[in-house]
Amino acid sequence: MQADENSAARVEELRGEIDATDRQLVELLNRRASLAAAVGQVKRDAGQAVYRPEREEQVLAQAAARSGGPLGAAAIRAIFSEVISACRSLERDVRVGYLGPPGTFTHEATLRKFGASATMVACGTIEEVFREAERGNVEYGVIPVENSTAGSVVPTLEAFLESSLQVCAEIELPIVHNLFSRGQLSEIRRVYSHPQSFAQCRRWLAEHLPQAEQVTVASNSLAVKIVAANDVGEAAPSDSHKRGDAAPASLETGGRGDGAIGPEAAGRLYGVPILVSHIEDSTVNVTRFLVLGRERSARTGRDKSAIVFSIKNRPGALRDALDVFASRGIDLTWIESRPLKRDLWQYAFFVDLVGHPDDATVGEALRELEAEAVFLKVLGAWPMAPQAGQVASAGRAGAPEPLGSMGREHDGVSEAK
Repeated sequence: MQADENSAARVEELRGEIDATDRQLVELLNRRASLAAAVGQVKRDAGQAVYRPEREEQVLAQAAARSGGPLGAAAIRAIFSEVISACRSLERDVRVGYLGPPGTFTHEATLRKFGASATMVACGTIEEVFREAERGNVEYGVIPVENSTAGSVVPTLEAFLESSLQVCAEIELPIVHNLFSRGQLSEIRRVYSHPQSFAQCRRWLAEHLPQAEQVTVASNSLAVKIVAANDVGEAAPSDSHKRGDAAPASLETGGRGDGAIGPEAAGRLYGVPILVSHIEDSTVNVTRFLVLGRERSARTGRDKSAIVFSIKNRPGALRDALDVFASRGIDLTWIESRPLKRDLWQYAFFVDLVGHPDDATVGEALRELEAEAVFLKVLGAWPMAPQAGQVASAGRAGAPEPLGSMGREHDGVSEAK
């Protein structure tokens, strides 16, 4: 009895210390917010952008480095991201377009980068994200560019060829597929998802749900929404799903026999529980997203840049183009080619490299390449962010879906939603 009383007293004592610490935190947070608001006024007077990716990455990196525990660097980054988001909103509301709908991995990537205090604008296609940013309806856009297993996102690459927007930041998110249903595994007769998700969960589905009908839909978030609607007897949108050229499957039965593959955030959004988590066949699966803006980030000394160029069709031309970087020790982290629609059998080469156009060696390499290339375009530059494996423990609300190659299921390399 005495031990219980001592334990209860100790808990109350610790809670008192927590309450006192929370009061101090609130005071400090409001102090920080006041300073951020003052910075915002200076920026407005000078006509400067509110969102500065290079500065925010510096703040996050410093905060993570200063943590001596027990909170790890990833947790500190997640907490400070929301603090920055709230303070930024005091400077001015920031509108961010993303490949929707809500509850997708692109939505999660956008929240990860801009925080819950930014105004999120869901767009129906990658091309729409570019258009909304170009027209000034949103200040920034978030789009998928590459998946580690499915490859590059074709609509993103093609949009870059025509756009003047610049990449100013990137986000890497690991892909986790979950099976949502209110029934038991043995009850499921139909599963909704995007085709890329079906492809990436093929072995698991063959082993555990070999008889279940697979109904493809436009996004994984929509798949979970359909299951939620079926569960309460609502009619799902008649044009929201498809099975190739065949007529849509009937949604009349619904309920416990329906399942959906999607991100954790979609389950929370539509109130459908996860029946089985991590059903993806490969655990090494990451989607990379880019942030679009009017200008690239300033040089930090630890940057990446993106370019696209085309070269004359002659023996050794590509080797010579790449040698301008190799000869200067510039690391190329990604290379992809796409046909130029205006010229038969001519190609554009997309390259990511370590460094910034304002670096002396990178600038010199770009000038040499430009002199020999048919065209050269700098797509942007941004501060290097932690890779997905470095932030996986941050306690995120979801992870990226797969990228397809079509452009509508934006979370596959057609949608990285």
